[in-house]
Amino acid sequence: MPDHAPLSDTVAELQTLVLEPQASMAKMLQQIAERDREIVERDQEIERLTAQIDKLRRMHFGRKSQQLERQIDRLETQLEDLAAGSGVADVRRARARASSSGVSAASPQEALPHHLPLEKRVLEPASNCPKCDNVMELLGEDVSEQLARVMAMFKVIRTIRRKRICTGCGHIAQPPMPGLPIERSIAHPSLLAEIIVSKYANHTPLYRQSEIAARDGVRLDRATMARWVGQCEELWRLLTEALRRYTMATARLHADDTPIPVLPPGNRKTRSGRLWVYVRDDRRSGSREPAAVWFAYSSDRKGIHPQTHLAGFEGVLQADGYAGFNELTESGKVRLASCWDHARRYVFNVHETAPSETTKRWLDMIGDLYEIEAAR
Repeated sequence: MPDHAPLSDTVAELQTLVLEPQASMAKMLQQIAERDREIVERDQEIERLTAQIDKLRRMHFGRKSQQLERQIDRLETQLEDLAAGSGVADVRRARARASSSGVSAASPQEALPHHLPLEKRVLEPASNCPKCDNVMELLGEDVSEQLARVMAMFKVIRTIRRKRICTGCGHIAQPPMPGLPIERSIAHPSLLAEIIVSKYANHTPLYRQSEIAARDGVRLDRATMARWVGQCEELWRLLTEALRRYTMATARLHADDTPIPVLPPGNRKTRSGRLWVYVRDDRRSGSREPAAVWFAYSSDRKGIHPQTHLAGFEGVLQADGYAGFNELTESGKVRLASCWDHARRYVFNVHETAPSETTKRWLDMIGDLYEIEAAR
């Protein structure tokens, strides 16, 4: 019996056999083109939303509005959904091209950080040819890199201090217990560091950290963690005070503040506290002194707080137009260098509604300052 069915002997049937694969290929290429157009349109929409969010953030800076915050959150959620949809389209497009050509589409290679540790995994083919059993020689290699995340895990560190006794004189020797931040505590320094960073840098409250630990079968009581945080705060007091003194011991200082939600004990409603930040950084001016930043908290935005923080400072203070800094200049020891970004905002708003040569000239001059800063 023949392996293949006999070919048709009419021209029409042969033409059909030839044209059917071509039509199928044309349809597939059309689908790929349509997906490409969808991706381009989605990318354009992402750019539009990004620009709109940037504009809202400029409006939001220095003027806190819950309506603006909700609008920014909504747009950012929409932007994330579009980006996720773009990822889905990328996979589908790669699959379509692979099925049409038989070759997997290569993804664009993104730059990976050079400071990360590198783990090499070498995949070697068999040394002998699977077809003729001859020894195979090295022809070359293909290299690909992916960014991995090694998840943190809990473990128990058991410290065993053995004792020895001298049979001659009865002397007993035992290594001392390694120092711990909190004596007679189950908390290892690595656990304390994780709790502090998660709470203050990653904004993960203690009750949520407790829930995360519970998924690994570890019970971390919220009250216990809160006590550890307080103990660490007291242990670091000398360090934070030294950091404050170093930050303030400069001729140029940047100051700013931002509202943060605070949940008072026993109250289900949050109120606004204030986080003040003071930055020392002259590296772009040629200084080799290390940069430093010091944070301070207050329950409100009264001027007495920055005035107290900066009581011993002498030099140039770069800040926004907050009136609470003005009293610092009365002694003559502090000079204010107002932020050009804040000044530009008012000129830009006027230029958008009533453009003129004057507003354009101001914006151009401020733009020149930005170019000088970017070039340094």
